[in-house]
Amino acid sequence: MPQRVEQLKRWLRNTLGHVDFQITPASSDASFRRYFRVACDGQTHIVMDAPPDREDCGPYLRVASAFLDAGLNVPRVLDSDTQLGFLLLTDMGDRLYLDALDNQTAGPLYDDAIDALLRLQRHGAGRESFLPPYDHALLIKEMTLFGDWYLGRHLGLSLGAAQQRTLDSAYDFLAASALEQPRVWVHRDYHSRNLMVTGTNNPGVLDFQDAVTGPVTYDLVSLLRDCYIAWPRDAVERWVENYFGRAQAAGLLGGVQFMALLRWFDLMGVQRHLKATGIFARLKHRDGKPGYLRDIPRTLGYVLDVSGRFPELAELRKFLDTAVVPRLAAF
Repeated sequence: MPQRVEQLKRWLRNTLGHVDFQITPASSDASFRRYFRVACDGQTHIVMDAPPDREDCGPYLRVASAFLDAGLNVPRVLDSDTQLGFLLLTDMGDRLYLDALDNQTAGPLYDDAIDALLRLQRHGAGRESFLPPYDHALLIKEMTLFGDWYLGRHLGLSLGAAQQRTLDSAYDFLAASALEQPRVWVHRDYHSRNLMVTGTNNPGVLDFQDAVTGPVTYDLVSLLRDCYIAWPRDAVERWVENYFGRAQAAGLLGGVQFMALLRWFDLMGVQRHLKATGIFARLKHRDGKPGYLRDIPRTLGYVLDVSGRFPELAELRKFLDTAVVPRLAAF
């Protein structure tokens, strides 16, 4: 897209008031957005390139302001042109949580991330209508990506009527569990590739433009059952218990007991990981981004583990064991 890059450089010259700057790729994500790091006068900024025919900058600007008000460390918008699809942002560095997490650092880094998450959830209390609802239709739509893109397009499976009923029954059960939960503001991609290790007010929080109002455990699942890094179940449960005590103290859980929260957390993870598996397959086949396929075994591994723990998901586990697991190595 040389023409798009030249357009971006012209916009930066006008915005920065300089012709002497350096621009280098910073990152891309699972959408059509791209990010560049701009060096000028001894400082660096990030510029978001969101082609207006593919992406809408409006939600990013709206949510960024709301999350900043909540006390989250999000990039500040220095300048924008929504018609062109360019945003100039403060630079949060390049140290991802994913690169920093290990057995020694995980505890304090997750403690910071849970603290930021609780700030977001507390701030959203009473403001649920500000963000779109994570409703039954959206929950189901997300899970159907698993059947459409992973089972159908990627594995080439053609489901029989009984197999489709198994999936539909599981989807309904998982959606019902999600809708039982207290509703809070949900970042929706609160994981190690969207959290930055920063010197102050850790973590830096990115990629929040798809935020919704939805289940209290959703972001906790994104954080602790990350598609890009896995931890032993006992460690995850300790972190969930840490969250539980602090969320209770913040008045976010009412009379909810820990085992009820853990059940919601497990089932929310199945919903999220079915969706993520479908998205990873779609990224490969629709968007030409095959790198995410390597994360499918980990992501589906969560689904297999948790579905084996719930009688209501026994048929889903049986279907995965017979129709999907034998094909994992081949795909």
